[in-house]
Amino acid sequence: MQIGIVGLGRMGANIARRLMRGGQTCVVYDHAPEATQAVVADGATGASDLGDLVKKLAAPRSVWLMLPAGKITEDTLNDLYEILEAGDTVIDGGNSFYKDDIVHAAKLKEKGIHFVDVGTSGGVWGLERGYCMMIGGDKDVVQRHDPILSVLAPGRGDIPATPNREGRDTRVENGYMHVGPVGSGHFVKMVHNGIEYGLMQAYAEGFDILKHKSSTELPEAQRYDLDIADIAEVWRRGSVVSSWLLDLTAGALAGNSTLDKYSAEVADSGEGRWTIEAAIEEAVPAQVLSAALYSRFRSREENSFADRMLSAMRFGFGGHKEFTPGLK
Repeated sequence: MQIGIVGLGRMGANIARRLMRGGQTCVVYDHAPEATQAVVADGATGASDLGDLVKKLAAPRSVWLMLPAGKITEDTLNDLYEILEAGDTVIDGGNSFYKDDIVHAAKLKEKGIHFVDVGTSGGVWGLERGYCMMIGGDKDVVQRHDPILSVLAPGRGDIPATPNREGRDTRVENGYMHVGPVGSGHFVKMVHNGIEYGLMQAYAEGFDILKHKSSTELPEAQRYDLDIADIAEVWRRGSVVSSWLLDLTAGALAGNSTLDKYSAEVADSGEGRWTIEAAIEEAVPAQVLSAALYSRFRSREENSFADRMLSAMRFGFGGHKEFTPGLK
């Protein structure tokens, strides 16, 4: 299947590469020509602008956007509205706000252009591991793009089958899911990221407690000089708190046990805030997720080991660079 990809950053470029590895055809464009050429070197067809990209796609066209949420995505969608035709599809694979999806889909529908929102998780590791995808849109449109989605998905791998799933959608077990109508994919991904905030904060606080067990403020008999890196490693093996986030934590600690190369100023990318807003709208208590978001706000005012660990995890799964100036 042929697809256009707009936005060739940390994830967009690797999405194109994974699709090409899976036998799909990609026409790619990024506002930075060097980013476009890097993917062209791996087998894609390059485009000089959006108009050129659309011309190089056969109808009905499919254009996957992998852009930052907000104005850049909004402007790109407005441009595509002018040059795409009825029957074409725009897929937003970024972290757009689900309420914006509903507005975008309604506008595109005026010209008969389809809209699909794909909450995409996998970060910088997606090229090799695949991408977990949560998809919103009309059933028939989503199904038509299954050749693309199935290649991007991680597949079953060696994860044991869950009992009692007979008769359910088998795509889910391969790591991608048609969640529901437009906006639902990004809504589920939004909550996914809100949960991610809470999990990361729990690890960060727990390891901070372990690290400070050597404090001279404690009675000498109660002080332990704990090897934090080894604790992370042993927890990876058989512990109920094992996870990919813990894998990334162990790797970061093994290479730099003080994590002093990280700034400890932890950004929030929007989904955490939107998750809390949804909880308020639904009157659902979300104490842990709220506290995790506020901890990120606080991190910009003081520097702690827990915050450096959050920065280390963000770099591990997403390539988010929050390094201390001069250190890498």
